[in-house]
Amino acid sequence: MGIGELYPAWGQTVTIAMMAVALGMDAFSLGVGIGMKGIRLLHVLQMSLLIALFHVLMPLVGLLTGSYVGQLLGQVTAYAAGGLLVLLGAHMLYNSFRSNTAGPVRAVNHRTFLGMLLISLSVSIDSFSVGVSLGMFVNSVLITVLAFGVCGGLMAITGLLLGRHVSRSLGEYGEALGGAILLGFGLLFIF
Repeated sequence: MGIGELYPAWGQTVTIAMMAVALGMDAFSLGVGIGMKGIRLLHVLQMSLLIALFHVLMPLVGLLTGSYVGQLLGQVTAYAAGGLLVLLGAHMLYNSFRSNTAGPVRAVNHRTFLGMLLISLSVSIDSFSVGVSLGMFVNSVLITVLAFGVCGGLMAITGLLLGRHVSRSLGEYGEALGGAILLGFGLLFIF
């Protein structure tokens, strides 16, 4: 049973939009932390564009992989996709409450191109896993990857700019919210 059979077309669009925002929360929370360290506006734009690009590429590869896996799994597709989202959401929630949420990313110099590339890749890895889940039953690949890219880029630029002006705790709550949304959708797919 595909997501199109569970929900009307508008339901699938809303689901994709909410997942795109949930995945963008990771970029937002990291952006707040980096923005607090100080970042030039040119670097804000560059990093946001890189994050948007990776938020398109990673779920695209995931969607293609998930489509293939979905054909192999048949009836258990919704359970596998839901399980993957539950694990990813739980992982994001767990990381949001750890004291060192950025891990090795904090050691990366965000002012260099290589640093921006590594940071962009690190916040986009989750998009691959969600892409695998959605690839098992999503209908519109183009709309999905564009939604992920636009949300990832916008959330990154918002986080980076806000990080110059607000406290670090806002970013931690953003990642927790994103994890809770993915966890909720995973449970919805399973049950």
